[in-house]
Amino acid sequence: MADTIKLSEVEHVKDASNYLRGTLAESVKNPITGALFPDDTHLIKFHGSYQQTDRDLDSERKHQKLEPLYSFMIRVRVPGGVASSAQWLRMDELADAYGNHTLKLTTRQAFQLHGVLKRDLKETIQGFNDALLDSIAGCGDVNRNVMFNPNPHQSRVHEQVYAVTQAISAHLTPRTAAYWELWLNGESAYSCVPNEGEGDFEPIYGKTYLPRKFKIALAVPPYNDTDIFANDLGLIAIEEHGELLGFNVAVGGGMGMTFGMPDTYPRLADIIGYIPADQVVDVCEKIVTIQRDWGNRENRKFSRLKYTLDRVGLDVFKQELNHRLGFALEAARPYTFRSSGDAFGWSTGPDGARHLTLFVEGGRIQDLPGNQLKTALRNIAHFHTGDFRLTGNQNLILANVAPEHLLSIQAILSENGVPVEANEVHTGLRRGALACVALNTCSLAFAEAERYLPKLLDRLEQVIRQQGLSQDEIILRMTGCPNGCARPYLGEIGLVGRAVGRYNLYLGAAFNGERLNKLYREMLDEDGIVQELTPLLADYAQNRQPQESFGDFLIRQGYVQPTTHGLNFHQ
Repeated sequence: MADTIKLSEVEHVKDASNYLRGTLAESVKNPITGALFPDDTHLIKFHGSYQQTDRDLDSERKHQKLEPLYSFMIRVRVPGGVASSAQWLRMDELADAYGNHTLKLTTRQAFQLHGVLKRDLKETIQGFNDALLDSIAGCGDVNRNVMFNPNPHQSRVHEQVYAVTQAISAHLTPRTAAYWELWLNGESAYSCVPNEGEGDFEPIYGKTYLPRKFKIALAVPPYNDTDIFANDLGLIAIEEHGELLGFNVAVGGGMGMTFGMPDTYPRLADIIGYIPADQVVDVCEKIVTIQRDWGNRENRKFSRLKYTLDRVGLDVFKQELNHRLGFALEAARPYTFRSSGDAFGWSTGPDGARHLTLFVEGGRIQDLPGNQLKTALRNIAHFHTGDFRLTGNQNLILANVAPEHLLSIQAILSENGVPVEANEVHTGLRRGALACVALNTCSLAFAEAERYLPKLLDRLEQVIRQQGLSQDEIILRMTGCPNGCARPYLGEIGLVGRAVGRYNLYLGAAFNGERLNKLYREMLDEDGIVQELTPLLADYAQNRQPQESFGDFLIRQGYVQPTTHGLNFHQ
């Protein structure tokens, strides 16, 4: 790096960290506080954890002259979203032993444990590593959990693309031995443990890793249920006669922005070409290294690949990629995306296997009165010989159900009040809704999301039913801040928290995930949200065209202008 560049604070922390070690060992052992040393709060993200506080208790603890109630969220990677029954059971056990008795299924197909105290960090991480799961690169300035369409009934090429997903994830996993030294006593049963002599060498990332986080997702058309274009790198599978040929490559997506800074914006990725399947790992590596070398390390608000692309230009980026590869990408191949949601209930795969997609509100696995979801899934995991597959929409697939287990699974779900056919119980609006965690634990949140969205949906569903739209799939996304963890700018209805009880309303995204929405109203409370949406939903019910989605209707009727690129998102 040139001496003239004024690096951000985090760049200095990474540079001095000895490949992500820092003083984490001392921080974790320090009995004086439940927090880490300040520099280590940056480094622990690379190990898959965020330091948080219970913001519901902050005022009371301050009044009592106590430090905030610090705890840690741990994000456990599940590349492609596929977990075994044994892994599900282990995560369930750890949530009860060290967490807040719930599991969060994220919008990136990862597990999150919440409420883990500092003294329990090592035991918790060892616990899921023993089940061949890990949290390295769950957060931090590296490639995060690699997403893939996890529904095995949708395509014959699923297993082929899943293998590619695994290969990309393994190739881009950091090589530092710090994770194993700090949490696993230098040992690991997991396959991505560094090779001997490789622990202090990062052949892809280098000593200071990437300027910011990097996200990769794969999908098999016509289903875009990993929101390909919201990622730094999206790979669209191209198949022929049931065999995987290769991928269209899309670069430069990202959801985050900052209020009051119009030069920050969400952006959808641009398709730059096609590659055969055997070149995909190399292409991913070269794109990551360009961002490593060209990304902004001065101001983290402008450090994502989307800003690199808009600064240097797409043509210059493609030329550099072709140079590093030693060959040029082919022209993109035709494809069609129809939707970005999940299909619920029982389905049968091409091989005759049975799969059940369950609706999980807010992605939260917990026991509630009348709906003992956590208990039901634990009981099923004791005998289920197939997979537990986490979707990018925070839902769960019980995949490859053995014929002899089908009735038992249905009985357990019924006994615990868990609907098997979500379409018969929930409106289309609720089935497609996403929410980030937000308050009470996320330090970035301005407003509620996961805890509040069900209440708001109760009111909106009254409008939906009055207009005869109960089963119409309308995509609603809510976040507590503009960073976009639940991809709110891809919601036909997007709600982004501005202050406690106040949200900006965005409208007009594409149902298939290929167009961003646009700001419609600011600083709305609950009554304001309902009042603004009621006439729009009524107009939609009365005047839509056949098969027209809500987002497309809003644009055709002139309620909002289409967002054609991130650069005109604010216009």
